[in-house]
Amino acid sequence: MSHKQTRRSFLAQSAQAAIMTPMLLPSGVLALRGTPGANDRIVLGLIGSGAMGTGLARLFSGFDDVRVAAIADVDLEKARPVASAHDAGLYQDYRAILDRQDIDGVVIALPEHWHGLATIHAAQAGKDIYCEKPLSLTVREGQLMVEAVRKYNRILQTGSQDRSNPANYAACMFIRNGRIGAIQRVVAHNHTSPELYGMPGHPVPDTLDWDMWCGPVQTVPFNPHLQTVRGWVSFRDFAGHSMTSNGTHGMDQIQWALGMDGSGPVEVWTEGEPFNPPLHRGENGGRTPGNHREPKVFMRYPGDIIMELGEAPLWGGRFIGEKGSITIERGEFSSDPPELTEEPLENPEIEVYRSEHHWRNWIDCVKSREDPIAPVEVGHRTATVCHLANIARWVSQVTGETDEHLMWDPEQEKFTNSQWGNHFLDRPRRKPYQFPETI
Repeated sequence: MSHKQTRRSFLAQSAQAAIMTPMLLPSGVLALRGTPGANDRIVLGLIGSGAMGTGLARLFSGFDDVRVAAIADVDLEKARPVASAHDAGLYQDYRAILDRQDIDGVVIALPEHWHGLATIHAAQAGKDIYCEKPLSLTVREGQLMVEAVRKYNRILQTGSQDRSNPANYAACMFIRNGRIGAIQRVVAHNHTSPELYGMPGHPVPDTLDWDMWCGPVQTVPFNPHLQTVRGWVSFRDFAGHSMTSNGTHGMDQIQWALGMDGSGPVEVWTEGEPFNPPLHRGENGGRTPGNHREPKVFMRYPGDIIMELGEAPLWGGRFIGEKGSITIERGEFSSDPPELTEEPLENPEIEVYRSEHHWRNWIDCVKSREDPIAPVEVGHRTATVCHLANIARWVSQVTGETDEHLMWDPEQEKFTNSQWGNHFLDRPRRKPYQFPETI
């Protein structure tokens, strides 16, 4: 049996829900700054006006009780049409948005290497946060983001929107309530890990602050392809490639269905030949010819559940239990045998958070001050699983060996038997884009 809701129909329902939301009172009428009341109009600032940011600005402004009032982007030329469309103030430095007293929350749609610092600054400024996935560039960044959000009592939602899809929720409920019996194995998608940057340089446009675009990363030659999602996401300085970009969707479903939102795997290793990524790219971002190798990654969860990164849906996973299997994809799931999920759950022993609109869920939680469906800890733990996969490959690259089992302590969030593994949990940051000394 296949239970399918397409992304198009899901977004159409979301848009309809936004249109039906009633107009409410202006911001600040019923609540103190930083704690909007149930009838407040939420005023947002958008940080990053690329394709994802533009779409999120359009989506949030579709709610009657939300206004997008400010746009920040280091590339003013690209941001001007977005600011004009929303009659919003335009800034090149996002900290100007954080200084505005009328801004309740910010939407962070920046490349991954900027998520950590922008989130911490926003939390310190008393702004609630919607941060696109993956939440962090490194495990250490994720830890500091959790610390900042909780210290300043902010409401953060990360962009793992599949948690708010009814079909994904139903599949998770079936798995958590034992329809396939004890879980023995999980198959995730075998995503690509990032490579090193080496694209040719071009003159920097006058409207672009390239130094700030690079931010915490050492500056590299400007290339317009790097500003696109398919550009920066591929390179290790700025992102974790498909392993974190797409992998967070599938890993998030796996963490959710295994009940591991506050924890994670306890062991990770690679099999095959050691990681050997391309050293540079061509003019338009194409991979240069060479002997590129990406070893297969395995992880072990508590209960001796083995996860293999192999042939599985791009945004989901396959769960194999003693009674059969359930496969989750974006907006649909199937079971083998089909009768495993033909009967609905009655009086389930385990209930999980339910949201049917990811973006509306964040706005409602900004008002209620309750946690959304994908809070900061969930985003951090999901991103960590993706980071562990990349780290296992990087360790194989520096040691020249695979099948080295890296033991991971999910409570201490460090490896207990690998100095190289712990070396890759964080990275240096360039001045003046370092994290605050005191979070």
